[in-house]
Amino acid sequence: MSSTRIRTSIPAAVAGLLAMFTLGACNDGTYGPVDPEREGRGPTATARATSVKVAASPLGPILVDDSGRTLYGFTKDKPGAGTACDADCIAVWPALTSSRDVTAGDGANASLLKETKLGEGAEQAVYGDWPLYYYVGDATPGDVNGQGLDGEWFVIAADGKLIKKTP
Repeated sequence: MSSTRIRTSIPAAVAGLLAMFTLGACNDGTYGPVDPEREGRGPTATARATSVKVAASPLGPILVDDSGRTLYGFTKDKPGAGTACDADCIAVWPALTSSRDVTAGDGANASLLKETKLGEGAEQAVYGDWPLYYYVGDATPGDVNGQGLDGEWFVIAADGKLIKKTP
């Protein structure tokens, strides 16, 4: 009789473990891997990246977000025309967007900061003539790994001009 009880309890235990793993996979991210985009820490930082400021870099003073992540301009973008960065481009060069107004922080000129519509209600921060982007190859605040890539991507100075020198 005890062998029958063991045989029926093993499948029940396995089913219980499977249910725990299944429920865990459906959670809201609280107990599993955290989605940095959802938590406001990813490149677009939609919930938190609400200011643009100036920080020191090997290229001189440049624009960064409030987390210290470097911001870039794309030479194919034309003033007043929005972004020339398509979906493939945005995968590597995410736009600085925010659900709140983006403000000028330390060293940034508030009169140079504006927004451009991306479509479907999304807005991208613009500084001077340049819509602002991150580079996915920048792993930590202060990185400038996107500088000069393809001769089209450059960091932006406090005056709103692209800095085209190399580090």
